[in-house]
Amino acid sequence: MTVYVDQPRHPYRGMIMCHMVADSLEELHSMADAIGIRRQWFQSQASYPHYDICKAKRAQAISRGAVEVTGREMIRHCQRLKTKMESK
Repeated sequence: MTVYVDQPRHPYRGMIMCHMVADSLEELHSMADAIGIRRQWFQSQASYPHYDICKAKRAQAISRGAVEVTGREMIRHCQRLKTKMESK
């Protein structure tokens, strides 16, 4: 199981944000808890389940084992997680 982060490129309130997804919701929420991301920021109703995180939180996630991926790779991981969720 792995957590993934893409490149920060989305401006939001003076920050540059990126996406964080994982192979499972449990692992995604666990990483969010570990780096201090509030569960209320979980994007469950978006086109795929994810957290938007700032560059500083991204660095923390990477230091805890998250893998940096390209935008194209991120889409594949997002689709895989969404498929897993829909099959349950």
